[in-house]
Amino acid sequence: MKPIFIIVVLSLSVLCSAQEFDFFYFVQQWPGSYCDTKKSCCYPTTGKPAADFGIHGLWPNYKDGTYPSNCDSSNPFNQNKISDLTSSMQKNWPTLACPSGNGVTFWSHEWEKHGTCSESVLDQHGYFQAALNLKKKVNLLQVLNNAGISANGESYSLSSIKSAIQEAIGYNPWIECNNDESGNSQLYQVYLCVDTSGSNLIECPVFPNGKCASNIEFPSF
Repeated sequence: MKPIFIIVVLSLSVLCSAQEFDFFYFVQQWPGSYCDTKKSCCYPTTGKPAADFGIHGLWPNYKDGTYPSNCDSSNPFNQNKISDLTSSMQKNWPTLACPSGNGVTFWSHEWEKHGTCSESVLDQHGYFQAALNLKKKVNLLQVLNNAGISANGESYSLSSIKSAIQEAIGYNPWIECNNDESGNSQLYQVYLCVDTSGSNLIECPVFPNGKCASNIEFPSF
C-alpha cells in the first residue's frame, strides 16, 4: 500500500503547487481619471497615451478576497523576455506615474508583485501576453460609447455603466471610482475576472471593497 500512498501524496502536492490562486482580476484604468486628481500625472516618455482605457494589471486573487503578492524574488522582471511585446505594451499598458518613464518601472512592479504569483501557470512573457490578449478581447471604451456613455465630462449612473459592460461581455464588472481635483466622484478603474489560465472571462467570485456614488463623471482625456 505504501507506493500507492506516496503516489497520491505526490499527486496532491503537484496539484497544490499548480493551483496557488483562484482567479485573476484584470484591471483597466481610465487615464483621464488618473490625471485629473490633485496628484496629477506625467505622460510617458513616448508621449501622451491614446484616449483609451489602459491596462493596470492582471492580479491573482483568492476567493476569500485576499491575494498573494511578491511570490518569487528569484524571478525579477527581465525586459529582454518581453522585447517583442514592448511596443504593444507602451500603447496598451502605459505608465502615468511621475516622473515620466518608459513603462519599465510600472511593468516591473506588476510582474514582481502580481505576476510572480501566477508563474506556475504563466511565465513572464505569457503573463504580459495574456493581459494584452484580454485587452483586445474587451474594448471597454467602445462598449461604453455604444451605450451612449462617452468620456466628455458628463455624469452617468453607475448602474448604466455596469449594465453596458455586462450586456456586452456577459459578465458583471466591478467599478472603482476616484475623485477629481474638485472632489467629484468619477469612473477610474474597471475590474473583470478571469480564470486561472489567464484566458477566459468568468463571473467574479468576490468583488473588492469600495463604493462609488450612484452617479459618476466620465472625464475627457
